[in-house]
Amino acid sequence: MLKVTLLELFLRGVPEAFIFILAAYAFSKKFVNIKKYLISSILFVVMVYSIRFLPIHYGIHAMLNLFIFIVITVNINKIDLIKSMRAGIIAIILEFLCEGVNVLMIQYIFKVDINYVFKEPVLKVLYGIPSMVIFAICVIIYYIILLKGKELKFI
Repeated sequence: MLKVTLLELFLRGVPEAFIFILAAYAFSKKFVNIKKYLISSILFVVMVYSIRFLPIHYGIHAMLNLFIFIVITVNINKIDLIKSMRAGIIAIILEFLCEGVNVLMIQYIFKVDINYVFKEPVLKVLYGIPSMVIFAICVIIYYIILLKGKELKFI
């Protein structure tokens, strides 16, 4: 079981869910429908948080989160199944790269013990903010480029 504190949920989980759903729109080249965006983001947060309570091995939760992401974006946001799958995989890979860069910076530039950081919820949230910000900037910049290039389509 991967326990998540309420602090982690609100300071990390909620913003990350909103970024992920925005990524679904961006990587599938669709305009954001604000009402569907809010509903799907909140539902995604609740589902991801709930999955953390399941007695499963580490790594399985990521696959379940991807499945939930696809179900939500297909059914609520009306994004094509293939585009939704592609957007989810791209978003996970991009987030993984951002997290990797952040961990390397924490260990080798700031010289902080990463094991200690991951054991302390407050430190985990604080040290995780840069990767989330980088992830958000990448998604937002890509969406803006598509918007300016008039490549976005209405669903």
